[in-house]
Amino acid sequence: MDIGGLTTVVANSAYISARGSLDGTANPAANRDQKYHSRLKLPHITVCESLRETLDLGFQTVCVEQPIGKRLFQEFLNSKSEYKGSGHLWKDVEEYNMAEDADRVKKASKILSRYMEPGAKYFCPFLPENGITAIREKHKDAGDDLFTDTLERVLDFLKEVPYTFFLESMYLKRFLQWKWLEMQPMEEDWFLDFRVLGKGGFGEVSACQMRATGKLYACKKLNKKRLKKRKGYEGAMVEKRILARVHSRFIVSLAYAFQTKTELCLVMTIMNGGDMRYHIYNVDENNPGFQEPRACYYAAQIIQGLEHLHQKRIVYRDLKPENVLLDNEGNVRISDLGLAVELADHQDKIKGYAGTPGFMAPELLKGEEYDYSVDYFALGVTVYEFIAAKGPFRTRGEKVENKVLKKRVLNDPVTYPEKFSEKARSFCEDLLVREVDKRLGFRNGSCDDLRAHAFFSDINWRKLSAGILTPPFLPDSKTVYAKNIDDVGAFSTVKGVQLEDADRDFFNEFASGNISIPWQEEMIEMGVYGELTLWGPNGALPNDLRRESILEPPTKSSTCTVS
Repeated sequence: MDIGGLTTVVANSAYISARGSLDGTANPAANRDQKYHSRLKLPHITVCESLRETLDLGFQTVCVEQPIGKRLFQEFLNSKSEYKGSGHLWKDVEEYNMAEDADRVKKASKILSRYMEPGAKYFCPFLPENGITAIREKHKDAGDDLFTDTLERVLDFLKEVPYTFFLESMYLKRFLQWKWLEMQPMEEDWFLDFRVLGKGGFGEVSACQMRATGKLYACKKLNKKRLKKRKGYEGAMVEKRILARVHSRFIVSLAYAFQTKTELCLVMTIMNGGDMRYHIYNVDENNPGFQEPRACYYAAQIIQGLEHLHQKRIVYRDLKPENVLLDNEGNVRISDLGLAVELADHQDKIKGYAGTPGFMAPELLKGEEYDYSVDYFALGVTVYEFIAAKGPFRTRGEKVENKVLKKRVLNDPVTYPEKFSEKARSFCEDLLVREVDKRLGFRNGSCDDLRAHAFFSDINWRKLSAGILTPPFLPDSKTVYAKNIDDVGAFSTVKGVQLEDADRDFFNEFASGNISIPWQEEMIEMGVYGELTLWGPNGALPNDLRRESILEPPTKSSTCTVS
């Protein structure tokens, strides 16, 4: 074996070993670095109580959007007999919404008998009688929206008096401690690098592990000098800002942003299954492309991701198979938002040449103003390539000048191989139509028109959105779906670029640290939340939440220690 091949084998072995916990073969805590894990400590309340004046403590922000805030609020509700029922109802409705079809009637009946019967232990008197009557009549149908109004009523009730009491409780103090810890810097030394997975325009993407928790991520490294030389600052900041804004199971999440001496680093969701281009052409080279059900499944998930972006007024502009990544369970997410752009509140359209040749919509190529519709043209090209294992405007491996490719996109008819069903062909045709007003896409704030297309007649959208729809392909946990390290290629050294104070100011602004929601999810998922969120005997106030305990001599305790 050549040295390059041996390097890949060794790197793959270390990487697969580190992710062993993902397929149930290892305890996640076994991969922690205890030195770093011990540095995850909640401070004494006197250190962080001033955060009460600076944080957004609105109900929606704390109890709905932030995982640790929601967890603490639900613990508070469970500790109060008068609010325990509403807290349990909240959880049970969420479980109903995530449940398999076969279990939903049983869960609906349980909710009715437990919370909506006047004599029930957890009866919720704030629910309107007409709403309860409607649920009694329809609960055996187990519809998707059966408890939509109920959940709204629960949250409306909880955000008033119960939330007011929460704000004065020890649970809010604990939340302040977690927010303090979340704000602490976690820089390069907190992460252990594994093998390079690929490269982009400004640097490499590698697998890495957060040492304190053992969680695996992908780290996108942007070389500072290369960024400056190629005027990439604005694009890098836009990508980082957008990744921090979006939170969807169909888009990679940003968890950390930090800097090293030579690079800016974005630590994001690890997608161990590799990218779709690799799967189309490299996994089974004798039978490239996907069978239609698999292409349909991925297209549906991409649509959910695009809808999330577009509802936040973000135009993606770089959808293609390389930017659609597969996770351990066989689900895909959109990645690489470096070319994305945010529309201002007063904007409906923008101008600007951006994207990958062969995927760019006609209106963009012609220099016209455009909106979200360009992403649905790119979706048509992507789905076509999923099935045909080639693009609609060039054959596989064909070298085509951009001006020739542009001419084809603007003028040439698209032909469809026999492997396209009528539904698949119709779907691609509706996306690849050159007239924007005739193109299928984002309308009236949603992608409902797309979801209603016959191509998706076998997709259960509720289960897909909940993450409980069985994927058509499961990646092998012992396989690394990436090119050999030598095939990824290396960057040349950047010469003649000097970094100045203005550059360093930009780098400091970019390296903003931990991203709230993904960081909190990691603390819960990896068991750190449960280890540190401890209370006194019988649920009493622990010493680290008592202001006066700072003056008392230390005693042995099972609660959090003062950091």
